[in-house]
Amino acid sequence: MPLSQQAKPITILMADDDEDDRLLTQDALTESRVLNSLYCVKDGVELLEYLRKQGKYANGEPCPRPSLILLDLNMPRMDGREALENIKSDPELRSIPIVILTTSKQEEDMLRGYNLGAASYITKPVDFAGLVDLMRTLGRYWVEFVELPSSDHD
Repeated sequence: MPLSQQAKPITILMADDDEDDRLLTQDALTESRVLNSLYCVKDGVELLEYLRKQGKYANGEPCPRPSLILLDLNMPRMDGREALENIKSDPELRSIPIVILTTSKQEEDMLRGYNLGAASYITKPVDFAGLVDLMRTLGRYWVEFVELPSSDHD
């Protein structure tokens, strides 16, 4: 059986304060035909509320446990670095793979991200075609090749 027929949809949670980036990522995932559900939050505070079912997510707002988090570093209220540190220090959440997807090319950000437990560090592509290629590659890797823990923790 071809790999693509074995692939199971995964839940992706994207934390990014830029609405255009969130919409472009959704379009790129659709264009790349990656099987998934994409949920989006605007900053680190909202990311943690989603994961812990607090704030607006405490009242039945749909928030399935993500199989993968796409994390921007530069966000208001709580940036991606702080959010990553919070998630990786929480025994209930630390097993969720986190891919840093950011415009930052600073070596310091990359080293800190990996030291805090990020699975990957990717600089955002500059155009939509590049984003589609990236989502296709990420989708193939995380959906078809990587064994992820069951997300039935809810």
